[in-house]
Amino acid sequence: MVEITDEYMKARLGTVRPYTMVVLKKGPTYMPPDVRTADQTSIVREHGRRNMALQLEGKLAIVGPLHGGGDSVGLYIFTVPEAEVRAIMDDDVAYKAQIFTYEVMTMFGFPGDTLPPA
Repeated sequence: MVEITDEYMKARLGTVRPYTMVVLKKGPTYMPPDVRTADQTSIVREHGRRNMALQLEGKLAIVGPLHGGGDSVGLYIFTVPEAEVRAIMDDDVAYKAQIFTYEVMTMFGFPGDTLPPA
């Protein structure tokens, strides 16, 4: 195991910043992917397309579905403030169709952290 010095911790903790985390939840009209209607499949596809656009715009750092999370089906980590995230989520086609709902919270992380390559 790598040794973490007090100096390293102090320097790293000095870079912490807030991010806005969203937990995507099953909404009242949610259907599992294997039984979705063509209409709901199309809506969820547009939801995913929008997520990709938000990533390319630099507003969304991490997004992905959750497996085995019960009513929680997705996770986002946004780089923009909570008010902007709420506006983004409220305008989401799958949210408007009540396929998904969401919870928002602030998390603190280190800029530059990434998921490891596959």
